[in-house]
This record gives sequence, C-alpha cells and structure tokens, in this order.
Amino acid sequence: MALSTTNKEILEKAVNAIHERIFHAQYPEHPKAYSEEASAKGKEAFDKKIGQPFDELLQENPESYVGEEVSPFTEESLGIQYPAFSVDTFIVRSGRAFSSWKKVDIEQKAEVLMDCLEAITDRFFEIAFATMHTTGQSFMMSFQASGPHSNDRALEAMALAYEELKRFPQKVLWEKPMGKISVKLEKTFKPVPKGISLAIGCSTFPVWNTIPGVFASLMTGNTVIVKPHPKAVLPIAIVVGEMQKVLKAKGYDPLVIQLAADRSQELITKKLAEHPLVKIIDYTGGSQFGEYIETLRKTVFTEKAGVNSAIIDSTDNLESMMQNLAFAVSLYSGQMCTAPQNFFIPKEGIKVGENQVSYDEVVDALKNAIDGLVNHPKMGAGTLGAIQSDMTMKRISSAEDLGARVVLGARKIENPEFLKARVSAPTILEVDAKDVGIYENEMFGPIIMVVKTTDTNESIEVAKDMATRHGAITCAAYSTDPATIEKIEEEMSSAFAPVSLNLTGPIWVNQHAAFSDFHVTGGNPAGNASFTNPDFVNRRFVWVGNRKIAE
Repeated sequence: MALSTTNKEILEKAVNAIHERIFHAQYPEHPKAYSEEASAKGKEAFDKKIGQPFDELLQENPESYVGEEVSPFTEESLGIQYPAFSVDTFIVRSGRAFSSWKKVDIEQKAEVLMDCLEAITDRFFEIAFATMHTTGQSFMMSFQASGPHSNDRALEAMALAYEELKRFPQKVLWEKPMGKISVKLEKTFKPVPKGISLAIGCSTFPVWNTIPGVFASLMTGNTVIVKPHPKAVLPIAIVVGEMQKVLKAKGYDPLVIQLAADRSQELITKKLAEHPLVKIIDYTGGSQFGEYIETLRKTVFTEKAGVNSAIIDSTDNLESMMQNLAFAVSLYSGQMCTAPQNFFIPKEGIKVGENQVSYDEVVDALKNAIDGLVNHPKMGAGTLGAIQSDMTMKRISSAEDLGARVVLGARKIENPEFLKARVSAPTILEVDAKDVGIYENEMFGPIIMVVKTTDTNESIEVAKDMATRHGAITCAAYSTDPATIEKIEEEMSSAFAPVSLNLTGPIWVNQHAAFSDFHVTGGNPAGNASFTNPDFVNRRFVWVGNRKIAE
C-alpha cells in the first residue's frame, strides 16, 4: 500500500520544512480555522465524559478501573474511570503487536500514522477542554498546545523518521573487481526496530510532550505503551483511543499503542520502565525521576527540569521588553519548562537607548508590567490559567520564606468564569548573585528571582553556570551591543542553552515552533534529547546489512 496523494504531499512539505527550518504549520492554531460548531460539540463531548467510565480504548478485559483527575478550575473531580491492567498484560499485548507491526512497510506505517493525525484533528476541541480541566491551561492554550501544536510536533517526528528510514537503499547489487574475476553480492539493508517503547507523560502538557516520541517510535516500527500522569489522563486517552480505532480499521493490531493508566498510590511506572522487554523510554518530568530513568540500560529520551535565565544588559525600549517578559513569566502561571526564572540585572542598571536607567527602575518596570498584565480584566486570569498541582501551590505559599527580599508577593487573581479556580499571580523575589543557594534550583510555577549582579559579565557567567550545572531549556537576553550579544550567544552555546534575543511583541521565549526550533538541546542536565533532531528517531532502530552471493 502506497501513501495516498494527500498524505504524501503533507509528508513532503513537512520534510522540506525540516530541512529549510521555515515556518510551517500543517494544523491551523486558531480555533476559527475550524467549523463553527466544533467548539460547542467538543464541549458537549467532554461534558458527557464527566463521571463516566472511559470506553474508547480497544483494550479488552480490564482488571480494574482507576481515575483521580480534578479540575484546577472547579476543584471538582472529573470522576472519569479508565481501564487498568497489570504490567505483564501490557507487555504481552505489546510484544504480540510488535511481531506484526515491525514487518509493516515504511509507506504503510506512514499512511496509518498520517490518518491517525487526521482522526486526532477531529477531536481537537474535546481534547482542549480535557486539557483545560486536567492541567489548568486556559482554553486557548489548551487548544493550541494539545491540538495543532502537538500534531505538528508528531508530524515533524514522523517525517524525520520517514526520511531517515529511507536514507539507505533497501537492496543493491555490490560488485568488487578482482582482476579477471569479480565478486558479486546481493546486499540488503534493513532498519530494525528495537521493540517495546514506553512513553511517560507529565501533568502539565499531557499531549504535547508525549506524542512526538510516540510517533517517532511507531514510525520506526516499535510498539508503544503510554503511561500518563494520573492527574492528566483524559487528553492523551482520547488520542490513544483515536489511534487504536484507525489501526483496527486498517487491519492492524490496535494494541500497537496502549494506554497504561494507574493511580498515584500504586504507580506502575518503574515496573514498566525496568521490564527487560521495554527497550525505549520517552520521559518528561522532574529531574530526580528523570535521572533514574537515565540510569536504566535502555534507549532513553528525557526532558527534565532546567533553570532558565533572562540576561538583561540594555534595550531600546524598556516598556516593550518588560511587557514581553511579563507575559513570558505569567503565561500558564510559569508552569512551563521554557519559562524564564532568574532575571540577571546589573546593580548599576542598564542602558535604555542613550539613557542609563537605575537597577531599581528596571525592577520596578518588571513589577509594573506583571501587575498590569495580571490585573487586566480581560487578560489576567486567561493568561495565568490555573495551578495544576498541590505541590506547586505549596511552593508558591512558601516562596517568601526562601530568604529573599519580596518585591511582589503572591496573590490570588479572580477568574470570573471559575470562582474556585486556583489562579496565582507571579511572586517576584530579589537576591544578590552570591546567594546561589536560593536561586540555583528550578522553582516550577509563578516564582521569579531578580538576581543583582556586578555587571553583565557576571550575569552571563552565572547564567552559564546555572545551565551547565542544572540545565536550561531557554535563555532570554536583551542587549543593544553587538559584542555583548556575541558573548552571550557564545557562552550560553557552550552550555548548550539556546538564546532568544531582544524579543518584543507577540513572540515569547516560551514558544518553540515545530519544524524550525529544537526543543531542548540534549546537551545539558535539562534533558538528553531534542524535539526533533535525527538522533531523536535514529536511536529507535538499528541498521542491519545482510548479504549473499549473487546468482
């Protein structure tokens, strides 16, 4: 079975965008690009799932049911129960599916996975409401992150895998001249998948962080067990259910992909990860567990915690700079692995155009920009979203006890639509550069550290040290001096941390675009893998060359 004309064109455009690193979006990111009824139908479908068993998975004979999701907006249980199985059941079923899936032709796998993405597209709005009420993201962010942006990242991984699988010819006639005779061999080159893949999801981006690895593994011939976070199951459950339906409709074993739901008090993650038949693991989450995953003798792709910096040296427009940074730290209340945490500002202040602005004025500008955003009646609550976990809430409430000077205290922001929503404005704390123990660790959530440095050179030095020792996924920097810009880029590159320079307007350091930006470099402690470079797909299979005497 060859690729359909439509799917072939989509795949070719994706491959081209990967090479050229240009803007490309197969799936429109704005809800208005879809039918007028889609949002209402998605909300209705989501509402119908509340308090009901999730019955869309083609995983028969469950051994029990689990479910503990609570909406950060209503603080009420979703009451959705998911079928649960033993680790051995998952492994046996995945192994059985692997025996057939690994034999499927590259073109056929691509066709199936492209159709899976199309099926997921039809559920974008329902997935958005599911994401909203499990993660605390606003509706718009939920729609974009778990819908079109996730699909684009999945397509990117699949397209790159498709190209790598075709890098070498499947069959050649090899001839070596040896004087009056020659030796002729028939050689075949086969990409051989490694086996069962485990995708461990997180509670804040249950789809976006999960399906790139899922599609990379499936495209390279592996089967996948998706182990979602117990507090954020529904969004990825819908995705897995749709994929199983497509697989079955096309005559393949739907258990090529399975959902492994569990409960917080009885997690099966370690049992799955340590099982000898699990060969590949994709992990997103905290550093401690991620470091454990990296110790396993398997093919592992991790995205862990990082300490992201904002180096402020100089700017042409103080207000525009601070508005941009205020949005970056307020978006989803800083519950993003890409959000800046440590703001390095020289004690003598910064140049704004031709004028010198004092350190205190710069800090006040940041404080005022954040205050203006979070108190805005139309933007505040929607930008902040809601706090996902109790752990983050505790971190916010204890932030002022860290020993730093409080510039702006934590406070609840009212959400007029959801009065019980856990919405918290960012806390701003101030420390000196020498107080490394206070600001060197990631403080996930709406907590910002303003770090007073001797000068920009020290800002760069400390930011680099943070990235080297603790990892960094992003680095924002502002400077009007070419030499300083060059130094920031060079020093942060040596710590394998990407720099976003002088961002203003509607583009923020948090954003990484599919087909163009690499998400995580894989070069520092923030993670050992990158969405999406060739290594992300190539390590999921091996090339095996067979040969025989040509007849």
